[in-house]
Amino acid sequence: MTVALAGRAPATFEIKSANLPLVSLLLKSCDLATLAQEMKERFGDIPDFFDQDPLVIDLTPLQAQGEVAVEFTELLHLLRAYGVVPVAARGGSKAQMAAARLVGLAAAPEARALERPARAEPEPALVRAEPTSVRAEPVEALRQAQGEREKAQGERERPHEHVSALIVDKPLRSGQQVYARGRDLVVLSMVNPGAEVIADGHIHVYAPLRGKAIAGARGNADARILSLCMEPELISIAGVYRTSEVPLPAEVRGKPCQVRLDGGAQGKLVMTPLKN
Repeated sequence: MTVALAGRAPATFEIKSANLPLVSLLLKSCDLATLAQEMKERFGDIPDFFDQDPLVIDLTPLQAQGEVAVEFTELLHLLRAYGVVPVAARGGSKAQMAAARLVGLAAAPEARALERPARAEPEPALVRAEPTSVRAEPVEALRQAQGEREKAQGERERPHEHVSALIVDKPLRSGQQVYARGRDLVVLSMVNPGAEVIADGHIHVYAPLRGKAIAGARGNADARILSLCMEPELISIAGVYRTSEVPLPAEVRGKPCQVRLDGGAQGKLVMTPLKN
C-alpha cells in the first residue's frame, strides 16, 4: 500500500520568486579593444558610476553580423573593472548562449531594456533593464508565485521614497569631483576651472560655474543645469555636451542661466537667462 506523506516546509530555507533590477549592456561589436577604449572614454573619469550593479549582456545587436564569437572571459573581466556584476546574457545565437553559460552567465530571455532614446554619442548602450523574474519552479515557489506577483505589483505602485539632494557648501578646486548618485546636486559655492560636478538629476550652482557640469549622467534627458554665473568649461545633459571651445551667447555668459535638453537625447542644449 502506498502512503502519501504530508509536505513539510524546510526549517532552514524558503524558496520564493523575486524581481531583480538589472543594467543592460547592448553589445554592438565583438571588438573588445574598441569597447575598452570607449568604456574608458565614457566612464574612466567616474570610477564609482556603477556600484556593483547586476548586469545582463544583450547580444541582440550582434545577430545582424552573422555567427560571431564573443570572448566572454575577457568581456567579463573588462566589465567588472567598471563596477558592474555580469549575471546573465540574452539575445544570442545558440553558440553564443552556450559560450555564455560556460563562464557562468544565466540565460535571461525575458530581460528587456527600458525604451528611451539612444545617446547622442557612439558608445556601448548601458541602460536600465526591466526587472526580470528569477523563478524557482518547484516546491513552495509555485504555491506562492501568485502572492509574490501581487506583492511586487503593490510595491511598484507605491510612491517612491523621496531622495534629498546632495548639498555642497564649500568651493570646489581644480581636480575635485562630486557625484550625486540617483539625486540632484546643489552647490552653494564656486565651481572652479578644473573641478567637476556630476548628478543623475539636476545640478544647481548658486555661485559661478567655471568647471564641468554633467547632469542626467545616467541618461535623464529631463535634467537641467542652473547657475547664477554661467561660465563653464563643459556642460552636458544625458550625454549631449558643449565645451568652452564654443563661446556661450552674450545674453547668458557670466549671467544667471538654466540649461535644458530640447528634443531628448538626440536633441540640443538650450540656454535660457534666469529672470530676477
